[in-house]
Amino acid sequence: MDRLELFRFPEPANIVAPTAALAVEAEAPPRSRVRDEIDTRYRWDLRPIFASWEEWEQACDELGELVDRLARLQGTLSQAPALLAVLRLQDDLGQLAHRVWYYPSLTYDQDQRDNSVNARRQRVQVLFARWEQAGAWFKPELLQLPLDTVRAWMDADAASDPNGGLALYRFKLEDLYRRQEHVLGEEGERVLSFTSRFADLPDEAYSALSTADIRYPSVRLSDGREVTVSYGQYRTLLATHRVQRDRAAVFASFYETFEKSLNTYAALYNGVCQRDWFGAMARRYKTTLEGALDGNRIPTEVVERLIETTRAGVAPLQRYHRLRRHVLGLDGGDDGGVSGYHLYDTSIPLLEGEKRYPYDEAVRWVIDSAAPLGADYQRRVRAVFDGRYVDVYENEGKRSGAYSAGVYGVHPYMLLNYNDTLDDLFTLAHETGHTLHSLLSHESQPFTYASYTIFVAEVASTLSEALLLDALLANSDDPRERALLLQHAIDSITGTFYTQVLFAEWELEAHRAAERGEPITAETLSERYFGLLQHYYGDAIELDPLYRITWARIPHFFQSPYYVYQYATSFAASAQIAQALRGAADAKQRDEVVQGYLRLLRAGGNDYPIDQLLQAGVDLARPEPVEAVVAELDRLVGQLEGELAAL
Repeated sequence: MDRLELFRFPEPANIVAPTAALAVEAEAPPRSRVRDEIDTRYRWDLRPIFASWEEWEQACDELGELVDRLARLQGTLSQAPALLAVLRLQDDLGQLAHRVWYYPSLTYDQDQRDNSVNARRQRVQVLFARWEQAGAWFKPELLQLPLDTVRAWMDADAASDPNGGLALYRFKLEDLYRRQEHVLGEEGERVLSFTSRFADLPDEAYSALSTADIRYPSVRLSDGREVTVSYGQYRTLLATHRVQRDRAAVFASFYETFEKSLNTYAALYNGVCQRDWFGAMARRYKTTLEGALDGNRIPTEVVERLIETTRAGVAPLQRYHRLRRHVLGLDGGDDGGVSGYHLYDTSIPLLEGEKRYPYDEAVRWVIDSAAPLGADYQRRVRAVFDGRYVDVYENEGKRSGAYSAGVYGVHPYMLLNYNDTLDDLFTLAHETGHTLHSLLSHESQPFTYASYTIFVAEVASTLSEALLLDALLANSDDPRERALLLQHAIDSITGTFYTQVLFAEWELEAHRAAERGEPITAETLSERYFGLLQHYYGDAIELDPLYRITWARIPHFFQSPYYVYQYATSFAASAQIAQALRGAADAKQRDEVVQGYLRLLRAGGNDYPIDQLLQAGVDLARPEPVEAVVAELDRLVGQLEGELAAL
C-alpha cells in the first residue's frame, strides 16, 4: 500500500491579467471564525466522497472484508490468474482506502476539536494496520516465483491486451524484482519487522524534547513588551520586528534553549544515523544514501551533483544578502550593541507594508497566470475553483497551514487559511499546482500508478508560483510592488533550494561519518554545520558562534533523513522548465515544452521519476537544472537591485 500523502509545506506572453489586485490597499475584510457563517463558496464540499457517515460506515465494513479476503489468498500465487486477482484486489483496497481515509481526515481538519471525528480517523488507521499485516505475505511469496515465469505471464497477457491483465502491472512487478537482492529471506524479514517498534524512537524523543518538554524563554522587547519565544513566535518576531537588537535577543534566547540540551539532541541524531546505517547494511546496500534512494531508483550521483553544483553557485545567494545588508543599513553600523548583518536579519522584509490580495482576485490571478500551459490546462484550473474543491478561510478549530489532498476517484481537495497576504497568494498558486498534478495523474493512470513520487511532487507547485510571479511582474509598473514580489520570489529560492541543499549536505556528511565509524557528537555536528554556513554565506553575513547549533532545530533531520534534497531537485526541475518556456523561440518550441511538462503531470507513478523528468526535458544527473536555479536567482537579484534603485 502506498502512503496517502498530503502536500504542503512556494513564457508569460499574452497574459491579460486583471490589475485590480495590484491596486488593492484596503485592510483585510473582517470574516467570521464560525465555520457555518462562512459562505459555502469558500468551503469545500465533501459529499462527493461520501454523502453521509452511514455510507462511510458501510465502506469501512467493506474495506475490512477486502482485507480479510487478501489474507485468505496467501499461498495462491503459483498461477497467473491468482497473481492478477491479488493485484486487482490490492487496487480495489487502495481506491476504497482513499475515500475511507480522507472523508474523516478532511472533516477533522475542518475542526480538530471534534474528538468523535478523530476517533473515526483512528479507526481507519487500525484498518490500515490490519491491511499491512494481511498483505505482508505477498512480496516474499511473489519473489519465490522465477522472474522469467512472471515475465512469460505478462507477455502472454500483453499479446491479447497490452494495457490489461498482468501486462498492466509490468512496471510494478519488474520493480519488485529489481529490489529482490535487498529483500531478506522470510526469517530475515520477520526479524527486521520487529525493528519497526523502535525505529521511530529518535523522532519521538526529539519531538518530546523540542516540543512537549521544552520551556520557551521570554524576552523583553525594546517597546517594553515581554513575549514568549515559542517556535511560531520566533519566526513571526524575526519577520516583523524592525529593531535589530530585538531580533538578536529573540534569536539568542531561542537557541540558548536548544543549547542547554545540545548533547541530548546529538545523541538522538546519532541514533538516527546508526539506525539508518543498520537498515542499509542489513539490506545489503553499500551506503545509507544508496539505501534511501533505491526505492525510486534515484542514482546517488543526483544528490552528489546537486550538492556539488549548488556549492559552486552560491555567488548570487551572497549577492542577495549583501544587497539586503546595504538596504537595511546594516553594513557595519551599531544598533544598540548589535553590529553587522546576521542570520536573524534575513527574514525581515526590505520594505515595510504590504498590499492585500483578496481571495477572489487571487483566484483570477492564478487562473490567468496558467495561460502559458494552454487553454485546456487553464480550463482545469478554473474548474478547481468553480467546483468547491477548496476550503479557503480560517475558522475556529481548523487545521493550520495549507495542503492539497488527492482523493482518487473523486478529485483533489485544497485546504487553505487564506488571509489576503502576498504569502497566501503564492500559497494558493503552489497548492493549485499540486492539485492539477493530482487531477491529471488520476485521470490518466490506473490506480496502481496514480500516485506520483515525492521526488517530482514539488515541480508543478513551484512552476505554478513561477508563472504567477511572471504574470504579476508583467502587469505592475510600481517599483515598490515589484520589489516586494521579487523579494518574495528570491526568498522562495533561498529557502526552498539553497537552504535545503545545505541541509542535505550536512545530513549526508553526518551519515558518511557514521558509516566510517567516526563519533557523532554535539561538537562534530556543530562544526560541520558551521563550516557549511561559512561556505554558503561567505562574508555576506556575520556568523555568530551560536549559529553552530542551529541544526538541532530542524525536525526533518530527525523525522525523515534524506528527504529534504527532493525539495531542491523539484525546484531545479521547475526552474529549467520555466527557463525553457521563457526562452522558447516560437510557438512550436513552446508547445513542445508544454507537452513534455504535461506528460510529466499525467505520468503519475508509471515510471521512475528520473526517467519521467527526462521526458519533460530535465536531466537531474547533469548540472543544467541546478544551474538554471542559480541563473534565475542571479536574474531576480539583478531586477530587485533595479527596482530598489528606482525607489
